[in-house]
Amino acid sequence: MKLEIAVVSAAGAGTAAAEGANRVELCSSLELGGITPSQGLMEASMEHVDGRLEIHPLIRPRPGDFRYSASEVDTMVHEIRHLFAQGAHGVVVGALTPSGEVDVKAVRRMVDATKMANPEAQLTFHRAIDQSRDPFAALDHLLDLGFTRVLTSGHQATAGAGLQTLAAMVERVGGGLEIMAGGGLSLEDIPAMHAAGLSAVHLSAKKTVSTLGVGAISLGAQDGNDPTAYTVTDREIVRAAKAKVNALNLAATK
Repeated sequence: MKLEIAVVSAAGAGTAAAEGANRVELCSSLELGGITPSQGLMEASMEHVDGRLEIHPLIRPRPGDFRYSASEVDTMVHEIRHLFAQGAHGVVVGALTPSGEVDVKAVRRMVDATKMANPEAQLTFHRAIDQSRDPFAALDHLLDLGFTRVLTSGHQATAGAGLQTLAAMVERVGGGLEIMAGGGLSLEDIPAMHAAGLSAVHLSAKKTVSTLGVGAISLGAQDGNDPTAYTVTDREIVRAAKAKVNALNLAATK
């Protein structure tokens, strides 16, 4: 089993690398579900990990749904090209039609841009699949499109709640696609994911920090409760997750 950590900073990428994660999903604004990282963040993260793990940037131009206009798809294609030029090992993408199907036309453009940038690059379809009408039909499309893996909570609010569907997804793809459990995943869920046959888990491993003091005013924070709050990668959570994954992998070899 492999461990992926979602990070929003170069320091977070470095923490994930230092604690033995296999790869990171690099993004900005996790509180919005994640959007595309800047080129500067990608470059700095590459320096911080120093080749110790893979960096897979999220390609998502805005928060909200996954129904994208032609202009938004154009933007994502440009982002893919630039992020691969900076050393990305793969990208995390996804798009749906208004009826909840995989938007094959849009996704194919992203796949083609990826393969043109690096024919060996990995492709992850993100949790748009959990908003799709039929996740199993979506898997069939992703297999045809040549995806490496899919990040999913099993069509439920959390991966723990979606365990039964996740196991069925593993059986459906038969090794042709890596099913990676993520979305509300707790440390305690990891052994069950391993037992269900999943070969990867994804955690945000984050904590909130604050410098709230007298006189702090909101500059547009969504809830307005703490305008100084932001999230960082929690080293202890990454370390604990890696320890669980290592123990499960070791037990599987005996």
